[in-house]
Amino acid sequence: MSGAEVRLCSVGDVEPNSATRFVVDRHKIALVRVGDDFYAIGDTCSHADYSLSEGEVDPDALQIECWKHGSCFSLKTGEPDTLPATRPVPTYDVRVEGDDVLVTVEVTGG
Repeated sequence: MSGAEVRLCSVGDVEPNSATRFVVDRHKIALVRVGDDFYAIGDTCSHADYSLSEGEVDPDALQIECWKHGSCFSLKTGEPDTLPATRPVPTYDVRVEGDDVLVTVEVTGG
């Protein structure tokens, strides 16, 4: 396996202070936009199998809340800030090049 940079979308495809789900290889990714900044974290809550991209984004705390049980995760580190989750979710390097939002993920060979 090796890291690969993948285009997820255009900048305008994600509204400010919201999240959108993408699947790249085996990775479920929540791409979160806070103002003009983007964060990419694993889209599955570490407490239960629910999509984080369906939750609320807190732009001031840089967190996303799982809609099912209320766990909040740091957009920068993936660490849970509230219970019931106790394990972090993965984070991914993300950058903007022109109008493209790019993320680096580990991809499997084929």
